[in-house]
Amino acid sequence: MLQCISPLKLYLGKHAMQSLEKFYFPFFMALFMSGIMSFALTLLNLGLIDNLLIIWLKAWGVAFLVAFPSVAVLAPKVHKLCAALKSATSTD
Repeated sequence: MLQCISPLKLYLGKHAMQSLEKFYFPFFMALFMSGIMSFALTLLNLGLIDNLLIIWLKAWGVAFLVAFPSVAVLAPKVHKLCAALKSATSTD
């Protein structure tokens, strides 16, 4: 069976791609979570108003600026915590 290899992976190599993947997770996690949370809180606080979209996009920008570094710093610690919890509860 043939496997499709991305041109970026060929260019950068395996090690560089693994480094990039460590950037992808916190970026997208922060992007989606800050967008969802800022929209929910903006809607909850202001209701359906005329300029809701503009206000939300401004709030999302600020939320992302806080969320991305937070996730980048906390994600490795959370992964370690989950691994420790998994090994502590395993019955092997």
